[in-house]
Amino acid sequence: MTGARALLLLLFALATTRPVDGQATRKKTTVRAGTAARASARARATSRLKSRPAAADRTSVTPRKRARPVRRAAAPAIARLEARTPFGLDALRGDLGFLAGASIRNGSWGMMVVSLSQGDTLFSINADVPHQPASTQKVLTSVLALNSLGANYRYHTDVLHTGTLRDGRLDGDLILRGDGDPSLSSRFIGRTPDAAMDSLVGRLVRAGVRQVSGRVIGDASGFEARSIPEGWHPRILQDAYAGRVSGLTLNENLVWVTVRPTTRGSPATVVLEPATTAIPVRASVRTVAGRGASLRLGRGANGISVSGTIGAQSYQRSYSYVVEDPASFTTGAFLAALRRNGITVAGGMTLGPTPSGARPLVSWESPSLETLLTVMNRESVNVIAEHMFRAAGRGSDRHVAGSAFNSDTVLRGLLQRTVGMRSDALRAYDGSGLSQTDLVSPRAMVQLLGWANKASWGPLLHASLPLAGRSGTLRHRMMGTAAQANLHAKTGTTNDIVALAGYVTARNGELLAFTMMYNGRDRWRAREAIDAIGITLANWSR
Repeated sequence: MTGARALLLLLFALATTRPVDGQATRKKTTVRAGTAARASARARATSRLKSRPAAADRTSVTPRKRARPVRRAAAPAIARLEARTPFGLDALRGDLGFLAGASIRNGSWGMMVVSLSQGDTLFSINADVPHQPASTQKVLTSVLALNSLGANYRYHTDVLHTGTLRDGRLDGDLILRGDGDPSLSSRFIGRTPDAAMDSLVGRLVRAGVRQVSGRVIGDASGFEARSIPEGWHPRILQDAYAGRVSGLTLNENLVWVTVRPTTRGSPATVVLEPATTAIPVRASVRTVAGRGASLRLGRGANGISVSGTIGAQSYQRSYSYVVEDPASFTTGAFLAALRRNGITVAGGMTLGPTPSGARPLVSWESPSLETLLTVMNRESVNVIAEHMFRAAGRGSDRHVAGSAFNSDTVLRGLLQRTVGMRSDALRAYDGSGLSQTDLVSPRAMVQLLGWANKASWGPLLHASLPLAGRSGTLRHRMMGTAAQANLHAKTGTTNDIVALAGYVTARNGELLAFTMMYNGRDRWRAREAIDAIGITLANWSR
């Protein structure tokens, strides 16, 4: 009797102490913010510096008695867009229409495909409606530069002087005259950010210059003074891919703040790369025990400040800033390189036009436009595109200052003259496609591709474009398909745009020119459609 009663009491206790629905045991997770910071620094990430404290888990759970689980209907699976193998024009149009229509829930397509071999239009959507092109704008910049400047065009950064030069002493000023050369960077010269200026100054040393009694003058008048193109969104202005534009430019107008540990208890080494006298640095970083780092960086009107600690066993930490005044930055780097290489300068630095009567001393020549074009298009380098765009509007004889307005005027005039483009089909506010005010119609883009294909420099444009499954921004796309090593085109991607413009050879050997521009929020689905369409074009025959 007693045992049975005890058993009943035990069962009752178990029944009344089960967990309340909705409550769950939460495992506490400690976020080690330093891990991400170390990885970012190790990779020398070029994203803007901004302190972002780790977000704490503030979710609270209110117990509810006898809560019933809510059954939610499973989200419908979105079918993957598969490429087709159409035969005949009607089949191609049906397949491309399906892929475009099934891919997006909002936004707008602008699309056109033309056979350059047969001369007929194979497919189009909104062919005369201008769309934002994103980085496919670089196709326009490429054509403008090749036509206006030629494949062998080179930028020249000149060093001139006033006064007299005798026995290694210059009694006068030294002038650094820029040409908007975007190749003065570690991407092209040497392996360190200081290599470009050291190479230029090395030529002065070999020319026998040892002392300068006057000043160093930086002349950036080759380009317009405006360094931020019209239409660039404020949110991108501190991102490394949005470097400023100037007639005097260095290291893609990025400066690295590098912190290196020394011995425990001693101040750490804090340097700018490339070194420049134009940006003051205030540093108070101590070397402590360990491998970690706790650093605080800030930038203001008075320069860059760095404080905190770094472990004696830590690797160096490097952070990048976008340079707001490229002309001063570059001139200051030139002055720092002069001093580093043993040339004394008595008068400091300033900015201004080259004085009349100044005589040349040495000059630095960039790689050919063909080389720069390939780097620009393969990896979608915006700073090269912006400087190339302005140089193309300036002309090979450098008769006017390079400006976005001049380049837009020259580009629209070229297309109206050569392919009969409508006056409202194009507006180019920059050369990279970052501007939100850039517009081009699918028809204008394809007309441009068709005309470029017949130009003497057409093969260079073809060769500069990323190759599906092989190179540049297309290296991981359309792999293992008929488009691989066949479709070559310029990509374009922003938060609200995905685009592709270029060439592909169909299964029957026809060369096709195409452009696909999607403006809207379904860009990942639209990108899937673009790849499926690209493969379908490679599979097509008639």
